[in-house]
Amino acid sequence: MGVLALAAAAYSLAQTAVVPGLGELSGALHTSTRNVSWVFSAYLVAAALLTPVIGRLGDMVGKRRMLIVSLVGFGAGSVLAALSPNIWVLIVARVIQGVGGGIFPLCFGLIHETFPAQRRPGALGVISAILGIGAGGGLLMGGLLFDHASWQWIFWAGAIMAGAATVGALRLPDTGLRTPGRIDVVGVVLLAVGLTAPLIALTETSSWGWGAPRTIGLFLLGALVLVVFGCYERRVDDPLIDMRVLARRPVLTTNLTTLMIGFGTFGAFVIVPQVAQTTTSSGYGFGLDATQAGLLLLPGCVGMLITAAYAGRLSRWLGSRAVLLIGMGVSAVGLGALGAEHASEGSVIALTIVMFGGIGLAMAAVPNIIVTSVPSEMTGQATGVNSVVRALGSALGSQVVATLLAASVPVGQTLPTNSAFTESFLLGGAGLLCGAVVALFIARPGRPGR
Repeated sequence: MGVLALAAAAYSLAQTAVVPGLGELSGALHTSTRNVSWVFSAYLVAAALLTPVIGRLGDMVGKRRMLIVSLVGFGAGSVLAALSPNIWVLIVARVIQGVGGGIFPLCFGLIHETFPAQRRPGALGVISAILGIGAGGGLLMGGLLFDHASWQWIFWAGAIMAGAATVGALRLPDTGLRTPGRIDVVGVVLLAVGLTAPLIALTETSSWGWGAPRTIGLFLLGALVLVVFGCYERRVDDPLIDMRVLARRPVLTTNLTTLMIGFGTFGAFVIVPQVAQTTTSSGYGFGLDATQAGLLLLPGCVGMLITAAYAGRLSRWLGSRAVLLIGMGVSAVGLGALGAEHASEGSVIALTIVMFGGIGLAMAAVPNIIVTSVPSEMTGQATGVNSVVRALGSALGSQVVATLLAASVPVGQTLPTNSAFTESFLLGGAGLLCGAVVALFIARPGRPGR
């Protein structure tokens, strides 16, 4: 469990650790802010593509083996990033780091194959919570390192964690479970285009605009290619992703719910630090630095880990579906309350504990539903797709919030209005409530989904 948790933390922290210092990177590497934004986006795009591919390879050649490959690739990308002489080498390094996206489906699969049945729900919950905690923890770690060390140490930290996890992974048991097959190259290409096009559009909406022809064109291209990908995968003998299994009601509805979890959660990770770092002269900001802003999220992240650890017990009593609904309801209430009251550091800390506590329950329930709804030999690809869906929701949430805040800035000023932050919190809460409505259609235990 310690090895899997360390591997998961290495990847999840790297998602957002660079965010607090994107402005500093543009000066350090003598490049534009737009180019620097791809340090974050390239990692997101690469991980979105590689996660289901590595999950499928884990089913084929062994999850322990692919976990080691993912950790080595992630560590190599981290070292290259730390040594990058310019922005373009750093972007390439972040693409290589994206191989770490496969860590989570591989961890889920290893838990399903090697842990006793009574320990699986709790272990799956903890690993899933680490993915969420990593977003907030990455902001805190990034702020600390940017404020007190250098930007290179963000990547050296990732390399050290990946190296330690690799040593541990070499000692993990190999179950020997394999699913014979081959890599669906055509499927990989179609999936690459289908995911990359809308993610690029989401990344550039702040500069292009949501209604720009390029934005709409990339969204339409991605949707069209993904439809072609789905049709193709239903006809190929060894599909990259078995669409028939993903179309099962428990899996489909859980993935749609996960999309909204990502939307609400990541929006909050963007909003709270912005409120905290806004100057007090604005009338609503706290005037904190990057480290202090990250510390505001720390109690909530700890709460998420605690609720996720106990979600397994709740699932055995109530069922994973009920835990998912409770978690999303609690987190929606927390976000709604943040919209109404975010005028003090104390209220923000208290309400983020509520919100992230609910998210911990919801995120812990999701992998339990997925792994019990698919054959054992398909846990890698099924949880890989679920991780991609969560990343898409996160990207969508962060960009919608960024657009809403930017649109509220009065002419001649630089700061968003307080009402825009209120609307952003409420929008995230509404997204979680929509996800809860979808979760109502997940088949109850004992009732097979179609």
